[in-house]
Amino acid sequence: MPSARSLSAGCGPARRPCRHAILRKTHPIRGHLSVKANPATVPVCARAEALVIAPHCLPGRASLGDCAPHRECEGSNLRTAAKTKVDVGRRGVQRNGSFVRLTAHSALQPASHTDPHAARALGTPLDWPDAKKVAGKVREWGIEQLLATWRRAKGKERDAMLWGDEIEYLVVAYDDENRKAKLSLRQADILAALASDEKLLEEGGGVPDMQQVEVKKGDTAPVFHPEFGRFMLETTPGKPWGIGFKDLLDVEPNMKRRRVIAKEHMDPAEAPITMTTFPRLGLGDYITPYYPPSGPKLRSQYVPDEIANPHIRFPTLAANIRARRGRKVEINVPVFKDERTPWPFHDPTVNYDMHNWPEDDDVRNGAAKENHIYMDAMAFGMGSCCLQITFQAKNIEEGRKMYDQLSPLGPILLALTAATPIYKGFVADTDVRWNQISRAVDCRTAEELGEKPLKNDRWRIPKSRYASNSTYIAQDSRLRKEYLDPELVIDPALKQRLVDGGMDDLLATHFAHLFIRDPIVVFNEDLQELDLDKVDHFENLQSTNWQHMRFKPPPHGSDIGWRVEFRPMEIQLTDFENAAFSIFIVLITRAILSYDLNFYIPIAKVTENMETAHARDSVNSRKFWFRNDPFSPHPATVNGSKRGSGTASPAVDSGASTPPLGPVESEYSLMTVAEIINGQPTTNGFPGLIPIVESYLDSMNVDVETRCELARYLDLIRRRADGTLWTAAKWIRQFVAEHPKYEKDSVVSEDIQYDLVKAIEEITEKEGRGTFGKEMFGSRR
Repeated sequence: MPSARSLSAGCGPARRPCRHAILRKTHPIRGHLSVKANPATVPVCARAEALVIAPHCLPGRASLGDCAPHRECEGSNLRTAAKTKVDVGRRGVQRNGSFVRLTAHSALQPASHTDPHAARALGTPLDWPDAKKVAGKVREWGIEQLLATWRRAKGKERDAMLWGDEIEYLVVAYDDENRKAKLSLRQADILAALASDEKLLEEGGGVPDMQQVEVKKGDTAPVFHPEFGRFMLETTPGKPWGIGFKDLLDVEPNMKRRRVIAKEHMDPAEAPITMTTFPRLGLGDYITPYYPPSGPKLRSQYVPDEIANPHIRFPTLAANIRARRGRKVEINVPVFKDERTPWPFHDPTVNYDMHNWPEDDDVRNGAAKENHIYMDAMAFGMGSCCLQITFQAKNIEEGRKMYDQLSPLGPILLALTAATPIYKGFVADTDVRWNQISRAVDCRTAEELGEKPLKNDRWRIPKSRYASNSTYIAQDSRLRKEYLDPELVIDPALKQRLVDGGMDDLLATHFAHLFIRDPIVVFNEDLQELDLDKVDHFENLQSTNWQHMRFKPPPHGSDIGWRVEFRPMEIQLTDFENAAFSIFIVLITRAILSYDLNFYIPIAKVTENMETAHARDSVNSRKFWFRNDPFSPHPATVNGSKRGSGTASPAVDSGASTPPLGPVESEYSLMTVAEIINGQPTTNGFPGLIPIVESYLDSMNVDVETRCELARYLDLIRRRADGTLWTAAKWIRQFVAEHPKYEKDSVVSEDIQYDLVKAIEEITEKEGRGTFGKEMFGSRR
């Protein structure tokens, strides 16, 4: 059979020949990579024992779906096990004699037994003064639960890597007569309609948190979940994806189907829109039904308490974050300076004369910065939509490797998916959401921020609990000490307990860093006794550390393995784009494991890259730190000799000496996103992530039809990286700039917002083949 390479002309745009050494069989390190991928990473059946795997970003929820009908493989056939009764409740469900627990994705209904806070409608959440008193107890019990989980699961092996995606929608309601687009707060009504759809339930879909149904045909339909905002809706596939290449081609149709199903259960004037943030959230008449701002939980000038999911967990989270830090959250986004933007810019929406709550003094004390857009509530961050991917690893070692090697890719994918240029009715001078969410849940006190000398708190903390990663965790001889954060803050007592319990130093350091935080939402009923068969106290801290990667132990009593969440990407306007980035990350992960790739750079450089990704049009205008050679070998050992006199050493001591290592600074350099994705033109330059993926696909002998379909997705990413195709952020900026009602003053009016959201809805449907969006898709779509 002809190779996919020889038939690439029939797949759309021709793939350029790889110029790099990864395809040269003569290269002593890289040459063999184009011949055969590691067969150990390819499962016999990618669908075997499928479990619902879906990433989640809100606190107080089991972060992956823990349940799906068991599936068996007979040759190439996939049989669904006998139909089973699904009873969503605190004790889980019985499936074919094995106990499988359901995930409660929201606390609207009684949570599953594995829910991080075991949230109950009648539970008693502690206000911050009381929660603070028991914080140490929660941390200690969480560490004990972690140790119990680690001991049970450290040797757990899975047959195949599975993965899942999470898509989040804004629910927009149109008033066409008055040319207004608003956020609809009908999340509960929409979920109730989905949960009562008999056809959807028969296919295994619906709303797991709200239904008791008999699964008749297997998990084929998608499932839906509540989110923080009552104007949001989250959806995941009804079963996890395998890594078979044919499975990858089902992702986009599945995403399209999810959107159609969501739309069918909304009012005729409503639509599910995949925008990161609503342009005028917090300004004027922007929600329906309308509620006035400044409720007792958020105490915001701009948004009402009713904008958030009403379950007690969410308002408690918002209130306790505010109470812990001693003031409201402060979100200041640089405003874009246009021709007529008043300068210096003072946010005209700030009310300096409000006196409803003590926190209203914040703005009089300088909370609203000059030349910035000011926001003051959790809803401005957790009301953002994103695209997240979760992988189930074969074992803990593979999971730790995936966590480390995907971490440096996070800022690059954040820049590539940039889609957030507007906040609270103003054009911003940034393109992505990350820092805004970080500030929206930042619970650090003035002492922890370094604004006051330490007196009542234990240490200064350089990052919000929503931030980029600060640790590497793989036991990899290529992990040098210089890559680690030398000023990493940890709880030394909790680390010692983990080490004494048998955990290795790297992993103990990782969790001891996460556990420097206080638990924010604590239920009194959870403090009666320590149950080592639960993970509620562990998840209380784990799930409220929102880093751009998350390493997740297996849930107790489940077949699920060790998991890794990839969390930085912005939601895209179309299902095609969301599928493309999901598939790209899956293929990169396969290449990492097959080729044993090395993307290590110092953690400090990853943090710097995350900041760089916020810049306007950073994908074209900025450079990012990245490793020069992803094929660098593991350090060779010299048995019996002493360590050389080089400048560095591995962070993991293998017990044998290594030759001297060169300066860390020689291992990475500044590159454009185009160079990172598509490769550098020089012989010894960085080969490029897409050429690496294509080499991996070559080695796997993918059939021509599948290869051509995958090429469509890779081509989108290739062309976005080189600037040929625009990011959503760039397109939205241009749309606003060219709107006839725009006065070049950085203000996004209701008229502009209405036309923008309508245009985005057309783009979602036509993907650049209509009036709008050609700059994002070109002529190929």
